[in-house]
Amino acid sequence: MRQVIIIGSGPAGYTAAIYAARANLNPLVVASSVEAGGELMNTTEVENFPGFPEAIMGPDLMAKMQEQAERFGAEVLYDDVVSLDIDGPVKKVTLGSGATHEADSLVFATGSAPRKIGIEGESRLSGRGVSYCATCDGFFFRERVIAVVGGGDSAMEEATFLTKFASKVYIIHRRDELRASKIMQERAFKNEKIEFVWNSAVVDILGDEAVTGVVLEDTVDGSRRELALDGVFVAIGNDPRTHLVHDKLRLTPEGTVWVDGRSSHTSVPGVFAAGDVIDPTYRQAVTAAGSGTVAALDVEHYLAGLGEAGAPDPAGAEIDGLADAATLGR
Repeated sequence: MRQVIIIGSGPAGYTAAIYAARANLNPLVVASSVEAGGELMNTTEVENFPGFPEAIMGPDLMAKMQEQAERFGAEVLYDDVVSLDIDGPVKKVTLGSGATHEADSLVFATGSAPRKIGIEGESRLSGRGVSYCATCDGFFFRERVIAVVGGGDSAMEEATFLTKFASKVYIIHRRDELRASKIMQERAFKNEKIEFVWNSAVVDILGDEAVTGVVLEDTVDGSRRELALDGVFVAIGNDPRTHLVHDKLRLTPEGTVWVDGRSSHTSVPGVFAAGDVIDPTYRQAVTAAGSGTVAALDVEHYLAGLGEAGAPDPAGAEIDGLADAATLGR
């Protein structure tokens, strides 16, 4: 039986693994068979992660985090969790392969998934012109006319990246101003291949075997028109991946996993959560990594309590005497 199993392999999961491994907890990281590395695997240049002044590609950053975790003894397993049994003191994790792993504690760091528009044609044409990942699919749209739906940093990044391939990129936004940071806006505004479509919502995606266009509804006067396109990239945000813990862990009104204050303690003793799955606000790689640190330290305290008293404090008491040179990273 393990001391700790970490579900998720994004910045939160791998940072938790680094700290747990350095504390000799021998963590098992269930990294997923198809989505290992989390959302940063779909990101181009990461410019705001400390320590990389020249920026770093998202997949490269995640590879370095994994390498660091494995260096200290973390085991990474490429499989998918299909069910959890977390009611008792022993936490049971069942994988898609049929294997079952048990542990004294669990870190839930499953991150978030791209949000869908939820309209006709979106699911039917997914993979046939509808995409949620520019770095994955941009190459297939060389010299094509495409659109990015959204107004945040992710949408600006996707659109700017796609101009390397497409002949023209529309940015469709339901308002007349962007939510994106100023630097991301400026890059998009300066790019000659990008054209903004303001005050417009995509209400239908057209095409039989492949995307041929979208139906836009004016958010001011309600009028509708068609826009011919070869592809649609959806970048309207993300939703926390909580399907494994519905009816098992307390959730917040925003749909994220509830944790006690600034800790990683969930509503079930021995189960901790970190990263975007608990964060509806900031959702940055660096904040996720910090959250993973908190989870590992909370796990260490929990396990120490098991050994000393046989019953840990589920409220998440302060860490006394545990933040030695290993856990502090010195």
